Amino acid sequence: MGAIRLCSRSACRNSAVATLTYVYADSTAVLGPLATYAEPHCYDLCEQHAGSLTVPRGWEVLRLAMPATPAGPGPDDLLALANAVREAAARPATPESGPAQRGAHAALEAPPAAEGTRRGHLRVLREPS
Repeated sequence: MGAIRLCSRSACRNSAVATLTYVYADSTAVLGPLATYAEPHCYDLCEQHAGSLTVPRGWEVLRLAMPATPAGPGPDDLLALANAVREAAARPATPESGPAQRGAHAALEAPPAAEGTRRGHLRVLREPS
């Protein structure tokens, strides 16, 4: 996880909670939830500066709904993590070749599973019947 982003306003050391983007062609400023990544053409603002935002005369401010709590990992995130673990476990281990390589070591064997089936470092537990 990345570092906490600070407010883009000078001399402000508060954590950013919103992202401000300008759409110059439409004379619109868009203020919404903190963007996933820091963009060079966007401004991250703290709660105080986001609430007191003013724009030039003739411009419109579009305020998007701000979440009450930060979003946690969802089901899609957890599935992506599980798939990445499965892919990593399915790859065969390739020995590195080079001058620093020593004699081949026997793979360490895991202790026998007391319950369930063991796949790599994951264990699948059967439902009690």
